[in-house]
Amino acid sequence: MNDFFTSVGIDPAIIILILAVFIVILFLIVFRMGMRVRRLEKKYKGFMRGKDGQSLEKIFVHRFRDLERLVEVAELHEERLEVLRKNYGRLFSKYGVEKYDAFDDVGGKMSFVLALLDKNNTGVILNAIHSRDNCFLYLKEIVKGESYVMLSQEEVEALRKAVNFGLAENVEKNER
Repeated sequence: MNDFFTSVGIDPAIIILILAVFIVILFLIVFRMGMRVRRLEKKYKGFMRGKDGQSLEKIFVHRFRDLERLVEVAELHEERLEVLRKNYGRLFSKYGVEKYDAFDDVGGKMSFVLALLDKNNTGVILNAIHSRDNCFLYLKEIVKGESYVMLSQEEVEALRKAVNFGLAENVEKNER
């Protein structure tokens, strides 16, 4: 081997010196990588230990239990919302009120008409007629915005207000 280096014109001592420098560089790289691995291992152990020495596995188990409970609660809320959606159609969600004087000798607009309707404009009209001596209450059925019984002018106005309940607000929102 010595003959090879001499025939090429390279001194074997230079080759050994270059290899020694290369080994030192590799040793420094290995040392640096070892230090990085130790730091990473220390961070990993701290991460796995969690806050206050708790195990990260225990935290994950607890969080998964919480998620399962949340899913159950969400399903329960969804069922309850469905019940509310079904019953919403039966609720009186619209109203109209008209106050008036039923008799000329009684002032102050003590009589009133109250129209209560659901989303399909079906419901009732309550007409409270107030006199000096008595108060009379009449109830009339409304189906799809119409009555099968003749309505007074005040009842018609209260019914119109109830049918158009919230319409002005919706028009204003759409104009914006």
